[in-house]
Amino acid sequence: MRARDLLPASLVGYRLESLRFDVTAGLAVAAVAIPSAIAYPAIAGLPAEVGLYASILPLVGYALFGPSRKLMVGPDAATMTVLAAALATLPLDNPADRVAAAAALALMVGVLCVLAGRLSLGVVASFLSRPILIGFISGISISILIGQIGRLTGVRIEGDGLVQPLLEIFRKAGLIHWPSLGFGAAMFGLLVLLARLRSPIPGPLVVVVLAGIASALFDLEGRGMKVIGSLPSTMPSLSLPDVSRLPLKELLLGAGAVWLVSVSSGLVAARSFGARDKFDVDADRELTGLGYGNIFSGLFSGFPVTVSDSRTAINISAGARSQISGLVAAFALTALLLYLNDALRLLPNPALGAILAFAALNLIDLHGLREIWRVSRTEFIFALISMWGAISLGVLSGVVIAIAGTLLHVLLKEMRPRVALLGRIAGRPGFYKLHRSERAAPVPGMVIFLVQGSILFFNTDFLRDRFESVAQAAPPGTHWFLVDASAVAQVDTTAVAMLQKLRADLSQLGLTLVLAELHREPWEILQRAGFFEGPEATMVFDDVEDAVSALAGREPGTAAQPAPAGIGSKGPAGEGRAGSV
Repeated sequence: MRARDLLPASLVGYRLESLRFDVTAGLAVAAVAIPSAIAYPAIAGLPAEVGLYASILPLVGYALFGPSRKLMVGPDAATMTVLAAALATLPLDNPADRVAAAAALALMVGVLCVLAGRLSLGVVASFLSRPILIGFISGISISILIGQIGRLTGVRIEGDGLVQPLLEIFRKAGLIHWPSLGFGAAMFGLLVLLARLRSPIPGPLVVVVLAGIASALFDLEGRGMKVIGSLPSTMPSLSLPDVSRLPLKELLLGAGAVWLVSVSSGLVAARSFGARDKFDVDADRELTGLGYGNIFSGLFSGFPVTVSDSRTAINISAGARSQISGLVAAFALTALLLYLNDALRLLPNPALGAILAFAALNLIDLHGLREIWRVSRTEFIFALISMWGAISLGVLSGVVIAIAGTLLHVLLKEMRPRVALLGRIAGRPGFYKLHRSERAAPVPGMVIFLVQGSILFFNTDFLRDRFESVAQAAPPGTHWFLVDASAVAQVDTTAVAMLQKLRADLSQLGLTLVLAELHREPWEILQRAGFFEGPEATMVFDDVEDAVSALAGREPGTAAQPAPAGIGSKGPAGEGRAGSV
């Protein structure tokens, strides 16, 4: 075995001259990671050090098993919110149980990712459509924003959703710690200012440093402002989380929800960076990399992670050449945890609230929502439904709403497949849609009906009505009712029954049902149903041109019999022989 075969995929062919770029990029990633590593665990009610664990070990796991040279993994606001909802369904008695449950969910998500990658299920990441994903993440962002009321005001907020926390803070206005609110507002304003000025130093990092210095100089903790408190000065040991007392069903459901959202948003981010920086993204291999990143996180008391927008953006802009930058970032964060954790102890909670509120606002994709509104009002409605589900019904229910919205959207599209009547244009080959071209005319003696979609149980009534209305309006002298099935990928038993009834009804009108360009799978279903047997056997032609020629008497059509694909009019149409439309 060659030495290069033992190297991680992202380090094959590595050159030493790239090391200085990777070291610089790794230090920059570590600097950007500090604010989110400390702030994001608060979303799920986890201690701050867990965010550092989940920022260190996943980088190592992805560097060893991930395919990309430039993508960075780490905590993500949307994933953390789904994690918080999953933890809320579990009977957790103390913070240690909460950490163990989060680590267990990370392990489960990691195993799901690795299995999905091995089974080439990367396409599942596209299950949530772009409009629904935008709406869902925007709803999560609003939930995160509302969740910072307590940190910014110092008031314990117990209500959930959008309206209850707002009403609760109005009722408890007398308990607001105004210095906390003022400090948080100042930090938020600083973040906005730095973003507008396009500061080369990330705004959240500036806030962490300034807030820590201010807390030390002015004793903000002594003035009643809450701080994150002491952090352990050791790395966690390798161990399996103890979840023996937790219900397995809730854990699995929570892991599934976290997996779907983190993988969907993570691969969308990965593809966006790939398109921007001209590198390929293999969804199945990325699932494997994300899987091992999550497994490393779960084995060392972390929580689920995914592709990190901010860390990847900094990594690319700093000129990273490989995952050495991720290993450098992991080393720098480890040094911070071991030797500089006392400096983080005094960090005020309002500063964390400001960082999370600012991050949440940036996740609300107003441009994307406007674009969806401009292009498709229907999809915009689904985006709003997904957003409403995440805000009003809770994040886990929002996941269900998002999935249901996706299925409903697909179903509505398929329930009304596009149909068209085809005809000829004099002097030109092929067939053309009559409603598109005034020069197109029906073929004498024949109705050519194109169905652009599968014929399944939920659209058979719609298609039967269209078939019958066209048949009844056929001019005198029409003999054949031809269904162009070139775009019909599937039929089911309900469709078979409908076509059998249609054949009988057409016969009473003096019309013969004929099929053309029938693909193998629909042909096999119809053949097993006896559709091509008996005195009323339906003729099938390779293409529409053959059917027109047969009707004109140049080539006699014969009833279909079991035969290899593409042989005359006796079997399913050969692939690639569709007539021009």
